[in-house]
Amino acid sequence: MKLLLLLLTLVSWPPTATLQTDSLYDKLLRIRRELHANPELAGNEIHTQAYLVQHLQDLGLEVKTDIYGHGVIGIIRGAKPGRKIAWRAEMDALPNDFPDELPSLVKGVQHGCGHDVHMAIALGIAEVLAKNKASLAGTVYFIFQPEEETFRGAKGMIDQGLFNNIKPDEIYALHVTALPVGEILVKPNEMFAYQKRLRIKVKGALSPEVSSKIYTSLSRAQPNSRPWDIQLVNDPVVGLMTPNTIFKDYLVMDRNFNTYAIKDTLFLEAYLYETNKSNLQKIIPRIKSIVGDQLLSVSFIQENPTVVNDVRLTDNALRTLKNIHIDYGQVPYFNDDFAYFQQKVPGVYFLLGGSTAALNHAPGFKVDEKCMRIGVDSFSSLIMQRLK
Repeated sequence: MKLLLLLLTLVSWPPTATLQTDSLYDKLLRIRRELHANPELAGNEIHTQAYLVQHLQDLGLEVKTDIYGHGVIGIIRGAKPGRKIAWRAEMDALPNDFPDELPSLVKGVQHGCGHDVHMAIALGIAEVLAKNKASLAGTVYFIFQPEEETFRGAKGMIDQGLFNNIKPDEIYALHVTALPVGEILVKPNEMFAYQKRLRIKVKGALSPEVSSKIYTSLSRAQPNSRPWDIQLVNDPVVGLMTPNTIFKDYLVMDRNFNTYAIKDTLFLEAYLYETNKSNLQKIIPRIKSIVGDQLLSVSFIQENPTVVNDVRLTDNALRTLKNIHIDYGQVPYFNDDFAYFQQKVPGVYFLLGGSTAALNHAPGFKVDEKCMRIGVDSFSSLIMQRLK
């Protein structure tokens, strides 16, 4: 009953919220701003690791730091046996120096993606659950993952034995982004488009007509839509939250190839984003038929996996959480190495509305910190429901 009262308070967040609730939110603000002021690039999350370890130990969690890089795992073992659940949050920052209302103390490094918010929310969830440890049936693992921006951290943790040390039955994560504050978006299966980097090698020069034909032959979109315009993801008419979204059934690619020559060989490279996995195998044969005899080779030189949500767990989340909506599209340009965790453990990745300004990684991105309240409430509730 104590947990239920706490969570009900977190849901409503009235001006007369309890001292306990206000105290937790004030603490999350301090945590987020401390992390924001001291960002560290992928592979260098030294201060961040020490900061997380101290907070987790203060909450009474068991803490591990010997998995990979500067990663941290906090463990809550409930009083009774039960399901094992993992929650992932990223640690690293970006090499940015954009104008910021909460400036970084490290020149040229900035939490311009929201990972500081993710860590604060994870610590908030850990605090709610730790205070109710006696009533928990099961185990909760908090995975603070380094090196997400380089797409190395999740795979590195797995390769160095993460899931030999912990054995979760399911895993969850979120990403704050430019959607209405507090709204949660999720969909079964692919959350993002499949990202590939294409390389074409040809003899001699390639005419502009052939390059243009490759682009027009591969690109695909709904009539009169612009799925390459990422700023439209939160548009109320064509964005992710409407069945009429333009962010489904498309292939977006760079209009202009990055070209360079080595002796008499021309190299053409471009990123492309495809929503339909089955279409990926058709791309290389199509290019071969267009280029013809000039072609030396064509291949994908980068093929990151994409986030694929477990259908059953996604359906449960949609039935359990408030402020949650179906995501009707797949986001281009972005991706998350959480996909590697999902290859080993069924999991769900959520988008949390935290800004109505610019998107992550862009000038003008800033977070409305009220989203942290909703994140802590919603996902501590979800984990409690899964531990029943």
